[in-house]
Amino acid sequence: MNWKIPLFKTYSDKNDIITISEIIKRGTYWASGPEINEFEKKLANFVGTKYALAFNSGTSALHTILLAYNIRGKEVIVPSFTFIATANAVILAGGKPVFAETEFDTFGLDAEDVKKRINKNTKAIIPLHYGGFPSRDIQKLRKIADKNNIFLIEDAAESLGANINDKKVGTFGDSSMFSFCQNKVITTGEGGLIVTNSEEVYEKSKIIRSHGRVELNEDYFSSSKDNDYIQVGYNFRMPTMCAALGLAQFNKIEKLIEKRRQKARYLDKELSKIKQIKLLKKLDKHYQVYQMYSIKLENEKIRNDLQNYLIKKGIMNKIYFKPVHLKTYYKKLFNFKKGDLPNTEKLSKRVLTLPFYPDISEKELKYIKDSINEFFS
Repeated sequence: MNWKIPLFKTYSDKNDIITISEIIKRGTYWASGPEINEFEKKLANFVGTKYALAFNSGTSALHTILLAYNIRGKEVIVPSFTFIATANAVILAGGKPVFAETEFDTFGLDAEDVKKRINKNTKAIIPLHYGGFPSRDIQKLRKIADKNNIFLIEDAAESLGANINDKKVGTFGDSSMFSFCQNKVITTGEGGLIVTNSEEVYEKSKIIRSHGRVELNEDYFSSSKDNDYIQVGYNFRMPTMCAALGLAQFNKIEKLIEKRRQKARYLDKELSKIKQIKLLKKLDKHYQVYQMYSIKLENEKIRNDLQNYLIKKGIMNKIYFKPVHLKTYYKKLFNFKKGDLPNTEKLSKRVLTLPFYPDISEKELKYIKDSINEFFS
C-alpha cells in the first residue's frame, strides 16, 4: 500500500553517503575496519560505560549477553509487552523466559510483579525502555536485582540517549544492549551494541561474537598469524560500512533527538486535548528521546476503529506491541492462554503507534492530528 504518511522514514544526509562511499573506494577493510573500534569507543563514552561492542543486530547483541552470563537452564524475567526477540534470545541461550507484567506509565516492566516471579532459579531480569522512554521502575529493578543477587540486563534497543537525572539508560544494568535498526534513534541499517563495565562480559562477548576466536592485536583478515579458537561462537560482527554509517549518524545524534522531541511536543499538545486519548507519562527528571510515538485509547474497540480510520486516510500505524506470551510458539511451548497477564493484555488492546520520525513535517503532523479529531468528532 502507498501510504500518505508512513510509520517511519530513515533519516540520512550527504555525510552518510560520503562516509560509506569512502569505505567502498578504499577497497579493503570492509569486514573489520578501524571504524568499528572507533564507533564502539564513541558509544561507550556517550552512554557512560567502560566497554562497548558492536554487533550485526540488537538481537545478536542480547543473545551474546545472555550467553556471556551463562543463563542456560535458568529463568530470565522478561516483559511480554515487547518485541519477540527479547524472549527468543533467552530461549536461544538455553534459558527459560518468565513473563512479567507491564506498567501503564512508561510501558516498562512492573517492579512489583517482577518481585512475585523471582525464585531460586532466576538468573536475570531484562527490563524494556519502551519507545525512547526510560522505564519508570528501572531504579527499583536495580535494587531488586541486587537484593536477590541476579543480573539486570537492560533492553535499551529503542532508547539510545534517554536518561534519568542525566544518568543514561544502559548504565543501570550489569550489561545492556541497543539496536541500530532502520527505525531507531540512529541507524546502521541493521546493527546492535553491548555496553558494560564488566571486563569479563566484554572479553567473553568478543569471543562469542566472532566464531569463538581469540583475537590478536592485528586484524584477522590482514594478518598471516594463526588465531586460536576456544569455544563455539557466531558471526555476529558488525561490518565496517555499517559502523562507518553509525559514526556519521552518531555525529548528529543530538540534532536527531531534538527533532524528535520537538515533533513530540506538538503531538503532546494537540492530542492531550482529546479526552479519549492518554499519553505516556513524562516523569520527573526523565528525558525521553521518542523513538516512536504511541497513545492509549479507552478500549480495544475504539483503538481498532481509530486504527482502521487512519488506514483509510492513508496514515500508517501499528500496534506496538501484541503480547509475546500469546504468540503461537509461546502458547504451544508454555501453554499460555488469554488472561495469564491481564495488565499486559489490557495495555496491548489499547495501544496504538502513530507515524513518527525526525523529519516528519508540520503538514503531516497536522494531518494526523486533524484526522484523529475527525474520528472523535
